[in-house]
Amino acid sequence: MTDAPDGTLFTQIRDPANRADPYPLYARLRAQPVARQDDGSDDGTWVASGYAAIRALLHDPRVSSEDLPPAEHPPTGNPVKDWIVNPLKDWITDRHRPFIFRDPPDHGALRRQVMSQLTIARVRGMKRRTEALVAQCLDRCAGCRRFDLVDDLAYPLPVTVICELLGVPREDEPRFHAWATQLATALEPESRHDEALRARNTETFDAIASYMRDLIREKRRAPADDLLSGLATAKDPQVGRMSGPDLVATAILLLIAGHETTVNLITNGMLTLLRHPAELARLRADPERAPLVIEELLRYEPPVHFRTRLTRAPILVAGTVIPAGVPLVLLFAAGNRDPARFPDPDRFDPDREDNQHFGFGGALHYCVGAPLARIEAEAALTALAARLSAPRLAEDPPPYRPGASLRGPKRLLLQIDGIG
Repeated sequence: MTDAPDGTLFTQIRDPANRADPYPLYARLRAQPVARQDDGSDDGTWVASGYAAIRALLHDPRVSSEDLPPAEHPPTGNPVKDWIVNPLKDWITDRHRPFIFRDPPDHGALRRQVMSQLTIARVRGMKRRTEALVAQCLDRCAGCRRFDLVDDLAYPLPVTVICELLGVPREDEPRFHAWATQLATALEPESRHDEALRARNTETFDAIASYMRDLIREKRRAPADDLLSGLATAKDPQVGRMSGPDLVATAILLLIAGHETTVNLITNGMLTLLRHPAELARLRADPERAPLVIEELLRYEPPVHFRTRLTRAPILVAGTVIPAGVPLVLLFAAGNRDPARFPDPDRFDPDREDNQHFGFGGALHYCVGAPLARIEAEAALTALAARLSAPRLAEDPPPYRPGASLRGPKRLLLQIDGIG
């Protein structure tokens, strides 16, 4: 009989001190695949860490993605803003969240409209361009003996790709970089309770929303062959044209999600390969192994470690009843290393069979950008394996970004003998 896990494990997981290696904590959580964690509230947070439990909850309609707290602009002292303008903004925001925070039927309608533009043909059409961008990033570092994977490749590559795909001017990147970094904190549980953080996120959302409205206005005036123009002008046969607020929220989501998670995938991927030099050598000798490597990376070191949900009714799962109306965390990275599902789960094995991981989530909310992320990761990792001469880690573990949900190194310094 296994003892129940410590009720503060999820708090420990979110502690930056454990960012470099949260997996021992995940293993302790899996002793009870669904467990209540003490977060200081009356109901606590419930965490699903076992593979089977996560899979069941992903497909359960009683689990809601609409878990964000109500929008609330902080008081300004201006009566017109505080009593009229900002309450109206909050009302619009609450009813037009990005579709990853929406349930059916709204989620399905918005996702269908996005997928009508983010087609497989359009994504595949970016493959050669992505490979060319990787080559450009590496060419710029020719002659270097020190290489920061994040600043030199893992960040500029997906940012450029998503900008070109959406039709966002690449030269505006300095403006939305800080916005994206700030809004990514909305995926962290702390953002639900930290009033100062919520105020910063509200201010940031207002800024990027204003930017997107101006850009969408220009797309409607002069459409181009890009995703944002298509979303701004297309008319869905079932629900018509996407509303202005939904279009703004969708554009912001695609811009941020289109690069934040891919940065982690590429950086975590190279870190893992450098820690497994035999696998790096195999990839260098046989670039056709890249799809196998990337699928195992998505299981072994996923870019998104968990997502939050809200229960709408009591749910019996893994022998435990989760009450209605409580916060729920689907701890994907723990499920990905569940020994009940994956043999020898802590071993990095690209030849692993039956690798049905949660690297891109699952069910209704399976990542719409998964095909694009795979193309970018394949282009980056195969080029790095082929062109970096004698790469080795300058620091291990590297420093990590603050977030526990979107987990990845803040920088990854490599010492190299050159770039071929």
